[in-house]
Amino acid sequence: MRLATWNVNSLRSRIDRVEALLQRHDIDVLALQETKAREEQLPLMGLQSLGYEVAAVGHDQWNGVAVISRVGLDDVTAGFPGMPGWGEPPAAEARALAATCGGLRVWSLYVPNGRKVDDPHYVYKLDWLSRLREAATAWLGTPTALVGDWNIAPQDDDVYDMAAFARDTHVTPPERSAFQAFLDAGWVDVARPHTPGPGVYTYWDYYRQRFERNRGMRIDFVLGSPAVAAATTGAFVDRDERAGTGASDHAPVVVDLDLG
Repeated sequence: MRLATWNVNSLRSRIDRVEALLQRHDIDVLALQETKAREEQLPLMGLQSLGYEVAAVGHDQWNGVAVISRVGLDDVTAGFPGMPGWGEPPAAEARALAATCGGLRVWSLYVPNGRKVDDPHYVYKLDWLSRLREAATAWLGTPTALVGDWNIAPQDDDVYDMAAFARDTHVTPPERSAFQAFLDAGWVDVARPHTPGPGVYTYWDYYRQRFERNRGMRIDFVLGSPAVAAATTGAFVDRDERAGTGASDHAPVVVDLDLG
């Protein structure tokens, strides 16, 4: 099975790229983040004509997640147990969607950004991650993948210059500890052994030719349960997808699995 994750930064704007990506890499399951649309607004006919089923959740022009599969799409679940909300009053955002695809439980995750260290959104981000880790404990014994935009660069090699991010979120000790807690619990960063750094990134800001200068961050991950880790045979970052006019600011991460 070939599994991929991609923060598409608007599915409606990049549907042609999504369809081309699926065909170019012969992808079985694609998890998307930041789809930025309600389900009824998504252009799905082309995906369906290619043999894919689509599950999506989105409330407005922000956030939004989806799972696209040609190997089955069962037990679709929006949100995880205990997932905190945001706003006044707090409401669940479209940041987590799960589906079982060919025997693999796939969670498409769009972790809150955090904005600034002194922002309430930063507290929300840490709480969201803590609640996800608690819920995910029950999934470790099954073939499960937690995939998506984690909005955390867990290692110094995952940013082009640590000094440039000294006052920013994504690299603070609490965020990195939250990510490490998943690894300590038994989840495995399955792509990293096949895509070692430094200099391997999945996100480049549009600002000041960050992509052309390779001033990026690695913030998109596939964390697998032990069964998924054992089944991983390869992985790569499709850096070329970040190039060209109309690209998302993220690149897809692709993982190959032999689930037997």
